[in-house]
Amino acid sequence: MKRHHGPGGILLTVLSIIFAIAFLTPILWALALSLKHEGGQHANAFAWFAPPYTLENFPRILLNSQVPVWFKNSLLVAVISTAATLVITPMASYAVAKIRFKGSNAVYLFFILGMMIPFEAMIVPLFITSNFLHLLDTYQGLILPTLASSMNFIIMVAFMRGIPDELLEAARIDGCGYWRSFFHVALPLSKTIMVTVGIFTFTASWNNYLWPLLCTMSSNLFTLPIGIPQFAGTYTVDYVLPMTANMVASLPLIILFLIFERFIVKGVSLTGIKG
Repeated sequence: MKRHHGPGGILLTVLSIIFAIAFLTPILWALALSLKHEGGQHANAFAWFAPPYTLENFPRILLNSQVPVWFKNSLLVAVISTAATLVITPMASYAVAKIRFKGSNAVYLFFILGMMIPFEAMIVPLFITSNFLHLLDTYQGLILPTLASSMNFIIMVAFMRGIPDELLEAARIDGCGYWRSFFHVALPLSKTIMVTVGIFTFTASWNNYLWPLLCTMSSNLFTLPIGIPQFAGTYTVDYVLPMTANMVASLPLIILFLIFERFIVKGVSLTGIKG
């Protein structure tokens, strides 16, 4: 790999280090604070990072609060939403991108227009519809509205359009119909972009705040973004335990990013491929 040792390369390296420190500092601060003793006094900002440290906050959070219940709810909703999205979105995007039917462009335009409408503008009709269908305060109500993501659909359509038509035509010559062409040709080529869409879906579901706030009424159905603020206001006025709960909530996403980071970058770049 060619290395740039000139002034531009040095400046780029320095800026990268500065941005890395800026992004890592809140995470390190949260981790350090979660390891502090509750009720401690801190004279300045640097004292948050100074010892002594303790691990007793994590057992206390996991054994003496509803954080494990909220963690389970968040994980259940995120996993089911991600799995359902990875079943529905590839099939829908393949149909729009590769199957010529009347109205396919209108369907694609419909989803593009859906991206222009903020979720907050749809929250009232969504709430009324969910109430009419008796989906409020249920797992179904938390999961179903997340399945029709315009962004995931558009990403998948962009990738499917990049698959050469010659491959699909060759499959049809060999006797494959639309279903077999999808499962044996298009789907295997879409593994990387499906991982990317899965990560986006899981992250969005895990961090979703507004809809779970309106949809759930009982604390046993709260997800972590809803439960932790109430935990902070109910159990303590100190920063330590709420930050410990936030670290517990952040660990799955941190681990997910560390494992699949290369798939995210590669998947986003592949959406621009043209056949």
